[in-house]
Amino acid sequence: MKYGLHEKGVMMFLLRAFAVWLFIIAVETVHGILRILLLVPMMGDFPARQLSVFTGSLLIFGVTLFLINWIAAKKNLQLIVVGVLWVALTVLFEITLGRLVLDLSWDRITEDYSITRGGFLGFGLVFMALSPLLAARMRSRNDKVTGQ
Repeated sequence: MKYGLHEKGVMMFLLRAFAVWLFIIAVETVHGILRILLLVPMMGDFPARQLSVFTGSLLIFGVTLFLINWIAAKKNLQLIVVGVLWVALTVLFEITLGRLVLDLSWDRITEDYSITRGGFLGFGLVFMALSPLLAARMRSRNDKVTGQ
């Protein structure tokens, strides 16, 4: 059986993945506001952004773990597609927000992605891409243990 995008199940998991991404972005927006209000005054902007990659990754994984069954992606490839979709949407969102809303320079935007400049966001995006697969495996393992 082929899995084209026109099939109802495939479109449904992609729509649900998009809905979960919107929720993730809302959570990350609150996370960013709290970072600015609480962490930046204590440790400075760049170190706060570095730390936030790790706390943000935990938040993303928590949301993913909670909602992965609802997305209903059943195959590993589908789970990877969900993760890659989230990364693409997130990068697009970050660039759009940074350039058009916050008027950030390209240099400032790319700083967070550049490992050579101390940016950790690339690691966060890799983790985001893998989160659906990791969460599905963790949920599957937990469901087997609890008998669900």
